[in-house]
Amino acid sequence: MFGGESLTTIDAKGRTSIPARFREILLNGFGDERFVITKASPVDFDDGSFGRGLSVYPIREWQEMERRIQGNEGNLALAQLNSLKRLVLGPAQECSVDKLGRVLIPPALRVHAGLERDLYFVGMGQRFDIWASEIYARVNAQDERNFPQDSAALAALGI
Repeated sequence: MFGGESLTTIDAKGRTSIPARFREILLNGFGDERFVITKASPVDFDDGSFGRGLSVYPIREWQEMERRIQGNEGNLALAQLNSLKRLVLGPAQECSVDKLGRVLIPPALRVHAGLERDLYFVGMGQRFDIWASEIYARVNAQDERNFPQDSAALAALGI
């Protein structure tokens, strides 16, 4: 499973280095260096704006998620399902790392997430996310506001 945060940079051509531990998990944990990059779930900042990042799925995880979305296993209304398809499935790009461990983030996804210089790779279990540094700071602040305050619920999770 992907865990931890890594601060890195993206160059002018849109290339960035995937953290070595994430590359190891792709290969050893999922048996494939290929992955899919797409738009992440937007984070509502409660001020009319949203934090936009990218999500990276090992190819096997992506194929399973795509199957569940196409089969509407969440029983979403048609408008919600079509929005999910347009926002997640439509922009998805299959990628892999080069010999130096770098990946070229597709231009449209780079623009969507505002990736210009400093960025964070964030482990999220079966996937990892990529955030522009300044957006990730706002996401963290929103996460603190959204953090569950119910001690029984946290205890049930082991936190």
